[in-house]
Amino acid sequence: MSQDDKTFVGVNWGSTNFRAYLIGVDGSAVDEYSAPAGVVNLDRSGMAATMDALAARWPNSGPVYASGMIGSNVGWKEVPYAEAPAGCADLAAAAVATEIGSVPVHIVPGITCRRSFDGEPDILRGEEIEMMGLASLGTVDGWVALPGTHTKWARLEQGRVVEFFTSMSGEIFDRLTAKGLLASIVEGEAQDGPVFLKGVAAGRARKLSLGTLLFGARAKVVRGFLSKPDAASYIRGLLIGSEIADAMAVYPTAGDAVVPLVGSRVVCALYASALNAAGISSAIVDSRIACLRGFTALHELRHG
Repeated sequence: MSQDDKTFVGVNWGSTNFRAYLIGVDGSAVDEYSAPAGVVNLDRSGMAATMDALAARWPNSGPVYASGMIGSNVGWKEVPYAEAPAGCADLAAAAVATEIGSVPVHIVPGITCRRSFDGEPDILRGEEIEMMGLASLGTVDGWVALPGTHTKWARLEQGRVVEFFTSMSGEIFDRLTAKGLLASIVEGEAQDGPVFLKGVAAGRARKLSLGTLLFGARAKVVRGFLSKPDAASYIRGLLIGSEIADAMAVYPTAGDAVVPLVGSRVVCALYASALNAAGISSAIVDSRIACLRGFTALHELRHG
């Protein structure tokens, strides 16, 4: 890709998916491309071929920035994490220049933190772009949630990521409802509604451990207290409710302001309903918009 001062490229290259945006200098998407070409499914020649194919699609597109697992130890080149607190300027300064195939690429670092509430470490890659995009919409002070396979709950101060924790509730749901004992009781997708909120309440209450509650979902179906079409909603509710209980235990002030939810609108809508049941207001921000804004903010710092 040769240089063009009218566009640039942002790539979110995760474990399972490859998403790329051709972005105009005004921050709008000129074109988009996605494929199930995550780094765990590719060797180095496959990664190089993926990027070369993108170059053929968007010749003369300008600088290329890549975030996510492409910068991990299973990606193209391991890029050290930026230490929190970290903002867009820190990420821009720590980006590592390399070539993937024939394409010059700047790989954006993830972020690591030591949490204030327990002193333990946490890590993220890819979500930093979404949070920088959210910050570019205005000064962010408070808690942000990024629902997904590995949901992040992060605290931002003046647009910088200060600390965060990760919940695997999305992956747990996907795996439990795809294989194993719980897969046999599930029919259909999780949906908002009374059954979902009943699961949320049970997860938040913490009267029993999450492992006990999850097996209890099977018992409810077997004994006729829960229908198979409702099982996914109840199980999803248990997991999200437990996650919200974690967030409120370690971030007791999170509910004092509106909590932005950045991610898929379908998943974020479930979180919004669960938070509302806990008396917490939220606002959904589309992941695509946040990514475009984040890559634009990064580009402006490096080439503004």
